[in-house]
Amino acid sequence: MRAVEKTFEGAKRASTRILNEVTLTAPAGQITTILGESGCGKTTLLRIVAGLETATGGSVHIGERDVTSVHPSRRGVAMVFQNYGLYPAKTVAKNIEFPLKMSGLSIPERHTRSLAAARLLHIDHVMDRLPAQLSGGQRQRVGIARALARDPEILLMDEPLSNLDAQLRIEMRAELVSMQRRIGSTMLYVTHDQTEAMTMSDRVVVMRGGRIEQQGTPEEVFRVPETTYVAAFLGNMNLAPAPASETGAGAGITLGVRPEHFLPADRVTAESGDLRIEGRVEFAELLGTDRILHLRAGDTLWRARVDAALPVHEHTTVVARAANIHRFDTASGVRRAA
Repeated sequence: MRAVEKTFEGAKRASTRILNEVTLTAPAGQITTILGESGCGKTTLLRIVAGLETATGGSVHIGERDVTSVHPSRRGVAMVFQNYGLYPAKTVAKNIEFPLKMSGLSIPERHTRSLAAARLLHIDHVMDRLPAQLSGGQRQRVGIARALARDPEILLMDEPLSNLDAQLRIEMRAELVSMQRRIGSTMLYVTHDQTEAMTMSDRVVVMRGGRIEQQGTPEEVFRVPETTYVAAFLGNMNLAPAPASETGAGAGITLGVRPEHFLPADRVTAESGDLRIEGRVEFAELLGTDRILHLRAGDTLWRARVDAALPVHEHTTVVARAANIHRFDTASGVRRAA
């Protein structure tokens, strides 16, 4: 996608820009995840790739082809929707075969392709059932199998797991990655769930307000967030004004520390550059083997992730090592050089 823009015209000739010069590359044979909050333009971007929306500006390329003006049926893409999009009166087999029938494939070829896709997703035993007779996970598998049966160059997924319960989402994440690795497809995956983005992706593209905030491998984006938005959205980093005593010139600097990078003060020896927080515990969340402490220090509420076996006191002191402290420009939100 090269400088892709999208503007919707509204009433009284007012217009709303949804996408603003979005440029990104989704490498062949990999999973690229577009991550962002609702309304940031990620689904619109996916629909432009599919040809379901027309870009106001810029271009879309698949391999060596410029497909910006190519009809959706000729782009070599298939899309899996959030709401499954199944035909309620058709069996699983007929749902999977329907796009193949529309493309003019013979009946034997349709049967062969649909069965292969169903087996890949472990739903070949429900081919004669109607969607109403399936679980939510099975319905989503049918939607994915229907897309795979077309043998697309690009597989587009628009929040396909958001309607599933938590345990099933975990199982389906693993299945989708395993499936992608087996068939080697190029996948563009849209989600607002940071866990999906971190666990499934080869590349992550973080979007905000129609623009790309940062892109890279999950490790790069998580370890070195370029803005306060990315830091907070991916990993829920603590962000607070830097005290002058810690930085030498705290004005205009925002400090960032991830909850897991705080250590109990009685278990470490403070060193130069470390950040020491003394606060009152307002709330403690038990997360199995860990506990999130919400520490009130002045006007700032910090979150520290500690071992659940440690006793919780009303007042607690935690320390973040200098190497785990991020600094951002307060006015722009952009990362400062170390």
